[in-house]
Amino acid sequence: QVQLVESGGGLVQSGGFLRLSCAASGCTFSTYARAWFPQAPGKEREYVARIRTSVSVTNYVNSMKGRFTISRDNAKNMVYLQMNSLRAEDTAVYYCATARMDGWNFDYWGQGTKVTVSS
Repeated sequence: QVQLVESGGGLVQSGGFLRLSCAASGCTFSTYARAWFPQAPGKEREYVARIRTSVSVTNYVNSMKGRFTISRDNAKNMVYLQMNSLRAEDTAVYYCATARMDGWNFDYWGQGTKVTVSS
């Protein structure tokens, strides 16, 4: 059974930083796509950063470029999201997701970790 467990969320002031972690177990999809999807109240869940080792691709939504960095440690089956220069609009529950085959379709999701940025 695949499990994803996020950690690292919390309350931070605007301009601060956080590092989110996502631990995966029960799967060996180490080279398949992983991503972070924030979901703010009343809004849809949309990815902000994704990484796919098989084709050496990392993507970010434009508003996050230069502020967020996604990385992964395949040996530990971990993925991270370093978030710098946080803004109030970054407040959301951040979900980690993984694909179960090569491509950008995400099949497994964690329970989320809440990030609150105070202005």
